[in-house]
Amino acid sequence: MAKHKKKPESKDQMALSGHLKELRNRVAVCVVCLVGAFLVCLNYAPVIVEFLTDMGKAYGYQYIYVAPQELLMQHFSISLLASVCVTFPVLLYQIWAFVRPGLSKKENLVFVLAVTFGLLCFLVGVYFAYEIMLPFMLEFLIGVSAGTEIAASITVANYITFLLTMFVIFGIVFELPVLSVMLTQLGLVKVEWMKKGRRFIIVVIFFVAALITPPDIVSQVMVAVPMLGLYEVSIILCTILSKLKRKKQKTEEEEEDEKETAESADEAKAKE
Repeated sequence: MAKHKKKPESKDQMALSGHLKELRNRVAVCVVCLVGAFLVCLNYAPVIVEFLTDMGKAYGYQYIYVAPQELLMQHFSISLLASVCVTFPVLLYQIWAFVRPGLSKKENLVFVLAVTFGLLCFLVGVYFAYEIMLPFMLEFLIGVSAGTEIAASITVANYITFLLTMFVIFGIVFELPVLSVMLTQLGLVKVEWMKKGRRFIIVVIFFVAALITPPDIVSQVMVAVPMLGLYEVSIILCTILSKLKRKKQKTEEEEEDEKETAESADEAKAKE
């Protein structure tokens, strides 16, 4: 009986299998870290929920839950979100470690800087929401029912969802400078477009501010002004980086021209 010989794997197949194995291992590390962090955070979920609800209690909020499992589900939701936040650096490192071999030194540096500044901007946005916007919003919203016979019955789920939504919105808003720099560096957006579109952007920013804030002009302005400031910061950063990029390209072109001139001179001497 003839025996069938196994065909040797090609280099491409071996490389692909190696990449898949590495990807599987890195995903497994992320899952293990996420599950471990979730279990730890679940133990502290009641403390986190109490910390968030205490902010509203200072303005007279009283909470209820309308389903037997509602409070427990909030503990799970908070634990999941907290575990993602805690393990986010690990997740980013695993992503970076996987794609790092295919990136140049410059691309690796850009990736690390973008992630670092992106995280910092997100944290600043969350802090801005916690310290400035949420106290104002909570006081305004509870004050709507003041002097009326309408009592507020606020569920824990709705209250915590509101807070977390505000944290995410302001965290994303404060990512505007990082996003603008990345888009301009990739050539998808030009600084000139950002400067010419100021009037349109101002209208859009005030429209967005009106959507995410209570219906009063003060809160809208409190949100819109930082957003406008971030937009101007984005223009300044993109302008500086664009000038540096053009200067570098010009230097490289001059060096290339000098090199070609020198080679032409050497060829002319050789012919003589």
